[in-house]
Amino acid sequence: MIADHMIEQGTLTSQDGRTAVEVRIPWYRALPGSCIAGAALTVDGVSAPEESLRWTMNNRTFTFEQLVEETGEWWFPLDSAVLSGDIPLTENGDGGGHEVRVDLKLYIPYIITDHGVLHIEEHDTKTMKAAQR
Repeated sequence: MIADHMIEQGTLTSQDGRTAVEVRIPWYRALPGSCIAGAALTVDGVSAPEESLRWTMNNRTFTFEQLVEETGEWWFPLDSAVLSGDIPLTENGDGGGHEVRVDLKLYIPYIITDHGVLHIEEHDTKTMKAAQR
């Protein structure tokens, strides 16, 4: 829907082999954590292992397995969440930016189709330098 603004430009960080980026909801309404069905983080063609991925919103960090039952925390359109995973970020020799890709799967609980609850998959790729921590 609004996937081209999903990755927050300039939010790429890395520390101790973990890389993170801020993500905005690609939907026009808030969704509970249980509607965040999964995500993938890739930097410079290297994907974070699925088991290492973490989702932080409202100052709470979750695995995607934990989000399945999470109805108390909501992701709002004006708030960024943080997607992080185990990817060691290397310096680019030319000083250029890193290619960051986020793939996000969401359920939209209030839209029912012939196939059940609406399931959307959105993707965004941005090039950016890692911010200093």
